Amino acid sequence: MNVLITGGTGFIGTVLVQHLLERGDTVTVYTRNPDFDDDVSLRYVTRLDDIAPSTYYDAFVNLAGESIAEGRWTAARKRALVDSRVKTTEQLLELAERLERPPSVLVSASAIGYYGPQDDTPLAEDGDTVDCFSHQLCVDWEAAAHRFEALGTRVCITRLGVVLDRGGGAFAQLDKSVMFGVATWLGSGRQWLSWVHRDDVVRAITFLLDTDSLSGAFNLTAPEPVTNRGFSEALAAHRSTLLGLPVPGFVMRAALGELAQELLLTGQRVVPTRLKEAGFSFEYRSVDQAISALLAR
Repeated sequence: MNVLITGGTGFIGTVLVQHLLERGDTVTVYTRNPDFDDDVSLRYVTRLDDIAPSTYYDAFVNLAGESIAEGRWTAARKRALVDSRVKTTEQLLELAERLERPPSVLVSASAIGYYGPQDDTPLAEDGDTVDCFSHQLCVDWEAAAHRFEALGTRVCITRLGVVLDRGGGAFAQLDKSVMFGVATWLGSGRQWLSWVHRDDVVRAITFLLDTDSLSGAFNLTAPEPVTNRGFSEALAAHRSTLLGLPVPGFVMRAALGELAQELLLTGQRVVPTRLKEAGFSFEYRSVDQAISALLAR
């Protein structure tokens, strides 16, 4: 398979690229920061306009997007979050329209922020939504991806939960206080944390690339979400902790404003209904299983 990837140098993309290369695929990474160590199976491009119309890609994988959890959501920050997702997807669409043969499949990232802040109800892909910035961001992002369908491209949307692994992402932040003997949780700690191990993300993206019968939105979260406090306690069980403390909600709101209220002090209890129905098997189903593996690395 010949695959074009955006976000291929990011937290998920670097592992996905390596996985695809190991199974014999050819990969092109669209990035502003190329490695330039191209080989027969891996190349980098800094401009989509440099790709010749005669080039054929079996698949596009669209992972580009600035981190939504870094810094206050100022008006400028919100524009950057939208542009890094929607405009990149639109640029990919322009490329697909220019190619003599558009890709057979697009796997495009989205997020469980699509559902907005929720309470305790488990959310499958057809679950209720709450209007807010993160919801509208995902709606616009997914709508841009679905425009590929007019070209005959099969479109799969991955609504990603909190992706866990060593070497980056949320796990380093979640583990930080526990490393110093204090287990912390945010606010009440009762908000749901729908997580997924990075290895399962890579396996699920590959599964969607390879399964021609699948299209539409897929929750990419582990089958067993936990509360924020439950995750902290599970992590503490693998460390030597002296005490457990909440980080008060008012402190989070003062520091991060809308971001804290919408993403950190509330959550979603998301379940991967469609992936399970399609026959995908998660390697890391429980948070205890995932933490054990992460700390053993």
